[in-house]
Amino acid sequence: MSAPVAALLAAGPILAVVIGIACRLQSRTAALIGLAVAAAVTALWFPTPPAALAAAAATWAPTALAVMLILAGGICFAEAGRAAGIQAAISGWLQRTFGSGLAAVLAIVHGLTPLTESLTGYGVGAAIAIPLVLALGVDGRRAAVIGLCGLCTVPWGSMGPGTLIAAQLSGVPLGALGVASAVFTFPVTIAAGVAAAWIIADRGGRLRAATLGAASGALLAASILAANLLVGTPPAGAIGAILTLLVHAGVRAVAVGRGAGASRGAGVGRGAGVGRGDEGRDAPALIAAVVPYAIVLGGMLVATTAFRLAPGAPELLAAVLGSPAWWLGCAIAYIFLTAEVPRWEVVATALRMWGRVAPPTALFMGLGVLMSTAGLSHAIAVGLASLGIGYLAVLPFLAACSGFIAGSNTGANALAAASQAEVARALALDVSLAMGAHNAAASASVMVAPARIELAAQLARVPGERNRVMATMLATVGASCVGIAALSFALLALGVL
Repeated sequence: MSAPVAALLAAGPILAVVIGIACRLQSRTAALIGLAVAAAVTALWFPTPPAALAAAAATWAPTALAVMLILAGGICFAEAGRAAGIQAAISGWLQRTFGSGLAAVLAIVHGLTPLTESLTGYGVGAAIAIPLVLALGVDGRRAAVIGLCGLCTVPWGSMGPGTLIAAQLSGVPLGALGVASAVFTFPVTIAAGVAAAWIIADRGGRLRAATLGAASGALLAASILAANLLVGTPPAGAIGAILTLLVHAGVRAVAVGRGAGASRGAGVGRGAGVGRGDEGRDAPALIAAVVPYAIVLGGMLVATTAFRLAPGAPELLAAVLGSPAWWLGCAIAYIFLTAEVPRWEVVATALRMWGRVAPPTALFMGLGVLMSTAGLSHAIAVGLASLGIGYLAVLPFLAACSGFIAGSNTGANALAAASQAEVARALALDVSLAMGAHNAAASASVMVAPARIELAAQLARVPGERNRVMATMLATVGASCVGIAALSFALLALGVL
């Protein structure tokens, strides 16, 4: 079988999923169709020993279980926070600090959501962000898009296990891959900022808003790049998000200060100070609202740091305490114990949402494992290697397909990182930069993965808007991949030519 034919056959499952989504099938149905096509292609043209498939399933089962538990915890945490008024308290702080328009949205997209995602992962950042955006008065469809745009720093999600997998499979040092990924993340964070700013702005102010969104995205990527260079890869996403949030708060404070000064000069100083008393009265509620988030974020940071310093800890203990699911559970328990919320109603609602989101996520992960184990992803990469230097144009789109299928950076890199590295070496490309482009593009596509779209639509309570949300995110991810492709030519083609 020739390489082009093998690549075309191997791409069949991906095309089946894309067609299914385009035909407005539910994510679960599209995933099942993709799995069926993958099974048929494997049986007919890529025969794989059952023992190899069983071994792959056993290897990835713990990861799949962890993802399912994290999704359950994230959804229940969001529901419990909504019922306890936590989102309302934090959105009130956002409105007081950033207003309720563009500044607040960019603070969420490039600050709060990346921070949460960096310390938890698997879409929990979006699950926490969407209720906050809704509380700002944004409608459900736009809130879903804004929440998904916050997933623009996925290479560092959950302290970067997906990036670690890519480093191991490609033979690139983790530090070098972290820096390269940060370089290629500029198009992703900029595209996410432009998309979020565009949909939140009035028609006449969209150009200015998009410019500010691009600047905010560049700030986040630059902060992450600096953190990778100065501190290291695992915490770089969290550090970059904190720096970005602090800059946003500082800029906002300066702008408000200038406005207050102008108001006093105009003789309206009394009205300018009205909000201070409100802030004092709201401070206890804000502190109480922050505690559950501190449990999740602080717990993850302490646990990952402790186990990094003590690598000899029992594996089960490290797996439990190092998982966002554990700390989400602790935060949910804290809310249930300290706030008057309808506990069983919250749990029942969360379980209904989880029942819609979890099956597609598991199915897409299974599809990714099957394609990787049976050699389908390798066949696609080999076929693309025949493009020569033109491969740089399709590298990010191939990576995006892996993220679209797997629904996570971890699954995407397990699916395609090794084959992408093989192609880079065959073409004498700088493997570190090539893998950075792959990692950034694969992570960007998580924003449009069917399972993430389903999660966002359910949390925003607009399941009927699923396709419109996906269309917006497809445009955002497409723009990201175009930017990554252009950057790939600029940085990699020079080394080849």
